[in-house]
Amino acid sequence: MNKRFLFLLILPLLSNCVGQYEALLNGPDAELKYAKAMEYFNAKKYSRSKELFDRILLIYRGTPRDDSVQYHLGLSHYYFGDYIEAEAVFDQFTQIFPRSPFTEKARFLRIDCLNDMTFRWELDQMPSHKAISVINEFLYDYPTSEYSAKCKEIRNDLNERLERKSFESARLYYKIEDYRAAAFALKNVLRDNPDNRYREDIMYYIVASNYQYAANSYAFRQRERFLVVIDEYYNFISEFPESKYSNELAGMFRRAQRATSRSNVQSPPVE
Repeated sequence: MNKRFLFLLILPLLSNCVGQYEALLNGPDAELKYAKAMEYFNAKKYSRSKELFDRILLIYRGTPRDDSVQYHLGLSHYYFGDYIEAEAVFDQFTQIFPRSPFTEKARFLRIDCLNDMTFRWELDQMPSHKAISVINEFLYDYPTSEYSAKCKEIRNDLNERLERKSFESARLYYKIEDYRAAAFALKNVLRDNPDNRYREDIMYYIVASNYQYAANSYAFRQRERFLVVIDEYYNFISEFPESKYSNELAGMFRRAQRATSRSNVQSPPVE
């Protein structure tokens, strides 16, 4: 059958369906809108269900169906892929209905939305901090929830991004050869989070930063700065005796020892 002819045949049917939906959307029958919204939702026609639920949101405010309408509005946005709007609806829902039978899942789905709105470690991590805070609240309120394992998985991934962000931000000073600032920034990373999963790498760069800082100092400053290298090397090797960095750091350690044992330390230059 000719495609153009077929299109002409079904065009009136399509127009009629659209017309009926528009009439429903703009009509006064709230019960019919609710029934059709649930019908569209169950048929996975989320574009239409979210429009209908939104239209009856205020009508059912304060009624026994209030939580159902808001919850399914959030679900419609969520399954439609509009996570920003879904998160806002779920957030409002959980504040208004803290004891609804839908609340636990709504709070979890909000977490999933917040996670979707986070960025790679290189970018702004404020959304990650917000998501972690909401996850912690959820796990406190629902310690045995069926969603607990997934929440912990999301939190672990977000924490990994935060830890890498802090490590890489500090390591940037090393890359631009500001070794004094690098050593200071890296020490602060561990001070803020001693359990950082990049601890081995951080401690390596602390030794390397101090070594480069000492090696590039005036001769009369080198001895005291190489002593810091030796201290940091002992700190590192006591924690990571089998590290992939062991050989490289051992070389720095030996050169630092030779530098500190020299007797011909130069006097500081006259200003």
